[in-house]
Amino acid sequence: MSELFLKILNMSISASWLVLAVLLLRLVLKKAPKWVNVLLWGMVALRLICPFSIESALSLIPSAQTIPSDIMMDTTPEISTGIPALNGLVNPVITESFAPAPEASANPLQILIPVASVLWLGGMAILASYTVISYWQLRRKVATAVRYRDNIFQSEHVPSPFVLGIFRPRIYLPFRLDGENLNYVVAHEQAHIRRKDHWWKPLGFLLLAIHWFNPLMWLAYIQDHRCRTLDREQMAALNRICMESQ
Repeated sequence: MSELFLKILNMSISASWLVLAVLLLRLVLKKAPKWVNVLLWGMVALRLICPFSIESALSLIPSAQTIPSDIMMDTTPEISTGIPALNGLVNPVITESFAPAPEASANPLQILIPVASVLWLGGMAILASYTVISYWQLRRKVATAVRYRDNIFQSEHVPSPFVLGIFRPRIYLPFRLDGENLNYVVAHEQAHIRRKDHWWKPLGFLLLAIHWFNPLMWLAYIQDHRCRTLDREQMAALNRICMESQ
């Protein structure tokens, strides 16, 4: 389990460099189409999925394996960030803090990393439990939904429109919507389905659950979610429709 945790940790660290690069690019590409931002965050997701990485002078990832797989057995534990200045700053602290004492029978990292692995599994279990419970509660709410047409359903227990389902997505709407308002909301939800947001959002949350310990992954998840929503003016109009229909 410790080896798997170190692998995930290295993947998370290398993806963090991409997150920082995307955040900088977004400052430059403020007026770029939304699909550009979605593509950039897709690159981060790909890095979190792919266990391999290519190092080069032009790569955005300074080091594919920041933490050596044998660091628990190393008498002078060090990391390799790919940035010499950062290595020189961090490694003396790591070596001083975690190098085994001559009289000690075990490297401190042989205890710390397995404990961290257990905490990592615990965090994933909590997020998985939250997902299952939330999905079950949502399914109960729409159990009595009535088909409006095609894959569109209406329910008195739905406070706002949403899409539910991965392979056979359904659009759920509150009963109070009608006329032009209903058509506008349906068009919005259908746009989400055409862009496969009902696939990308669960995938994004799955990756977040695996890399929950990395604050930058939470930031990336939030930013990707914002890229897949309507523009501010369109979102305000949608909220206004839902409020006026209450």
